[in-house]
Amino acid sequence: MEKKLKEHAFLILEDKTIFKGIKIGRKGITVGEIVFNTSMTGYQEILTDPSYNNQIITFTYPHIGNTGINNIDNESNKIQVKSVIINNLALISSHYENNITLSKYLKNNNIIGIMNIDTRKLTKIIRNKGIQFGCILSDSNININTAYKYIKKKKYQLTENIVKKISTQNIYSWKSKNNKNYIMKFNKKKTLFNIIVYDFGVKKNILELLIKYGCKITIIPAETSAEKVISLKPHGIVLSNGPGDPRSCIKIINNIKILLKTKIPIFGICLGHQLLALSNNAKILKMKFGHHGSNHPVQNLKTKKVMITSQNHNFTIDPINLPKNIKVTHKSLFDNTIQGIKIINTNAFGFQGHPEANPGPKDSEKLFKKFIKNIKKNQKK
Repeated sequence: MEKKLKEHAFLILEDKTIFKGIKIGRKGITVGEIVFNTSMTGYQEILTDPSYNNQIITFTYPHIGNTGINNIDNESNKIQVKSVIINNLALISSHYENNITLSKYLKNNNIIGIMNIDTRKLTKIIRNKGIQFGCILSDSNININTAYKYIKKKKYQLTENIVKKISTQNIYSWKSKNNKNYIMKFNKKKTLFNIIVYDFGVKKNILELLIKYGCKITIIPAETSAEKVISLKPHGIVLSNGPGDPRSCIKIINNIKILLKTKIPIFGICLGHQLLALSNNAKILKMKFGHHGSNHPVQNLKTKKVMITSQNHNFTIDPINLPKNIKVTHKSLFDNTIQGIKIINTNAFGFQGHPEANPGPKDSEKLFKKFIKNIKKNQKK
């Protein structure tokens, strides 16, 4: 059992609300955009999800850390979040795969966090007022007035293209550690499909599921030219998830426009879904507090069937004056926002949620099957 945590820390919001709690992780100061996640499980996957890069995560579930941290469930090679806000941090980890407690994991990775605050109150503030910028302060040498200055400065830096910074800088092949030489029965001929994955902050489980469905994967930098992609002769292209505002990714959007003309099957996930829409002249809006959790109901508008999905995004497609070549295929049953699109007269479709889950339910994994079917259909032409 770890030594009881006692050092005080403060969470200061841009609306001047101040929470007093206890420091976890490293001592210091950090500033960022605060979002809340409603998942009851999967905190390790959330912490390492590149879609959360540079954000401060509030876990609404009150008890976090009880299963510790293992070597299997990371969705990238490091912690991606800027900071964490927790109500109650478990100091004892009980799981057979546990290697280290969450508290030590945060400290070893230089993550500043805070616990013992009213996360229900914080969540209500965000729901009522919208996403808040905030500062977590556990350094007695910095006063609250200085924290407000940091918040104001950080808020005006959000227009930067985060995707380019976190994307791979090199082209490489993905070798699965979990599904070696495994081809799902769905791919009866056991033929490897050559799939190009644009890395906008891709999660590991997207790659694992592509392997599972019989794909050979090449991962490429976010701004790789369309011409280079075409020269690699892909059977299909995945536009991955990722962080930030898709409207800042001008070069990527222009590349997608070129690729759509080739008729190569394209599957956009989360940020990739939004970029696909932008490449077809749709508009993107920032949401009041976004969707972050693993219990979001989404309806297929054709079949009327409902999937419970994992979600993580602050932006959505504007449904007003939607271009005629974009067909809406799925909608959220929480707020009626667009969750799925099909680009008419192309082999491209997108989904706003995370069909790879991790954490979350597997209902929407069938979208990977749809992508493979599109590839097979395209090969017969």
